[in-house]
Amino acid sequence: MAIRFVVDSGSDILPEEARQLGIIHLPLTVTFGSHAYADAVDLSHREFYEKLVESSELPRTSQVPPAGFEAAFREITEAGDTAIAVTVSSKLSGTYQSAVIAAAEFGSRVRVIDSESVCVGQRILTLRGLELANAGLDADAIVSTLEQERKQIRVLALLDTLEYLKRGGRISAATAFAGSLLSIKPVVTLDDGAISMIGKARGSRQGNNLLRELIRHCGGINFEKPFALAYSGLSDSLLQKYIADSSDLWAEHADKLKVTTVGCAIGSHAGPGAIAVAFFEN
Repeated sequence: MAIRFVVDSGSDILPEEARQLGIIHLPLTVTFGSHAYADAVDLSHREFYEKLVESSELPRTSQVPPAGFEAAFREITEAGDTAIAVTVSSKLSGTYQSAVIAAAEFGSRVRVIDSESVCVGQRILTLRGLELANAGLDADAIVSTLEQERKQIRVLALLDTLEYLKRGGRISAATAFAGSLLSIKPVVTLDDGAISMIGKARGSRQGNNLLRELIRHCGGINFEKPFALAYSGLSDSLLQKYIADSSDLWAEHADKLKVTTVGCAIGSHAGPGAIAVAFFEN
C-alpha cells in the first residue's frame, strides 16, 4: 500500500511536475470576464499574466469542486493506496472544504490537510510530505508531522506594484498613488493562513534588504527541509537580482536554486514583478 498526494493548483506545482512527483494535480478555475480556464491547464502562468496586464478588471478564482477531489480519491483508493490531500489555506479558498466533503465517504483511506498557506508555502509543505512518505512514515505520522511543521513555514513576498492591491480593494486609490510616487514596495506574508502586510520599503534595493532582514528575524532558513523561490509576471529579472544580492544566504547550502512561477491564486492580487520565498524556519 502506497501513499499518494493530491494537491490543488494554488500550490503552483504545475501539472507536469506533479506527474513527475507522482502527485495528482487539481486545478482551480480562473475567470476573465465570461471566459473560465482551468488554472495551469487551459491557461499557463505566462498566459495568465498576459491577460492580467491587458485586463481592466481582476480575474476571479474559484475553488476545486468536491467532485474533482472525489475522482482523485477514488482513483487512489481503488488502487489500494492511501490519499493525502494538501490544500490551499481554508482562509483563502473553499478548496479545503471541498476536499473534506469528498473525503467523507472514504474513511481513513483519505486524509486532508489545510496547508494554512498558498503558492510556495503550500508547495514546500507538499514536498515535505513526499520526503516523509519516501522515508517510510505511515499516513498517521505524515499528517501529524505536517500539521505540526506547517507552523514553521514562513512565506515572504516583495511586491513590485500596489496597483493590483488597489484593484482588489485591499488598499485605497490614494494610498496606491502615493506609494507609486514614492516607489513603495510592500512586503506581505501569510499569518495564520491569511495574507497580511508586514513591511514597506522604498525601492527594490531596500525591499531586498528588508527580505533579508525578515529572514534573519525568523532565525534563518532550515536547509534540511524544502524551500522555494518564485516570481510573478513574464520575467524573473527581479528575482535573479534578489538572489544575487542575497547570495550569502544560499551559496553554502544550494548549488542550484529552483525557481518557480506564481500562478493565479496569488498573482491576481500581487500583480507582475513580485518575488516570493518560502522556507521552514530554524
